[in-house]
Amino acid sequence: MELVLQIIIGIGLAATCGFRVFVPLLVMSIAGLSGYLQLGTGFEWIASYPALIVFGIATLIEIAAYFFPYVDNVLNAVSIPAAIIAGVIVTASVITDINPILQWSLAIIAGGGAATATSLISNGTHLASTAVSGGAANPAVSTVESAAAVVTAILSIVVPVLAFVLLILLIVIAFRTLRRMKRKKRAPFAP
Repeated sequence: MELVLQIIIGIGLAATCGFRVFVPLLVMSIAGLSGYLQLGTGFEWIASYPALIVFGIATLIEIAAYFFPYVDNVLNAVSIPAAIIAGVIVTASVITDINPILQWSLAIIAGGGAATATSLISNGTHLASTAVSGGAANPAVSTVESAAAVVTAILSIVVPVLAFVLLILLIVIAFRTLRRMKRKKRAPFAP
C-alpha cells in the first residue's frame, strides 16, 4: 500500500510540473526539510537549504514571467520538455525502496505522462486565451494556473488520493472542453 501511495504522490507532483515546473520542487523541498516527505536515495538534495533557495527563486521568476502576454506562450513552448523532465524526477524521488528499473519505468511512464498531459492542457489554455483576447486574459489564466499548481502540489503531499482524483477530473474536463470546441469549430454556420 505504501508503494501505491508513493506512486500517487509522484503522479500528483508530476502533473503539477505541467502547470509550473518549479512549484512542486519547492513544495517538496519544504516538505522534505520539515520531515513530512521522505525522498529516495540520491534525491535527498531536494530537501536541502541551497535547493530550497534555488527552487524559491526559480518559482518566483517562473510565476512572474507568466504574467506577461506572449512571454507566457514562449515559456509554454520551452516548459514542455522541462515539465516532462521535472515530472520524471519528482516521481522517481518519492518512490523509495523499489527496484531502480521499476522506479524509473514508473517515473518515466506515469510521471512523464502526467506532466505531459497537464502541460498540454496549460499550453492549450494559454493559446486559446491569446487567440480570443489577444493576450489580455493571459494574466488571469496564469493566476489561476499558479494558484492551482501550489494547491495541487501541497495536496499531492498532504492528501495524495484527493489530489489524484482532482487531477483526473481536471484532465477529463479539459479534454471534453477541447472536444466540444473542436465540434463547434467544425459545425457549419447557420444563415
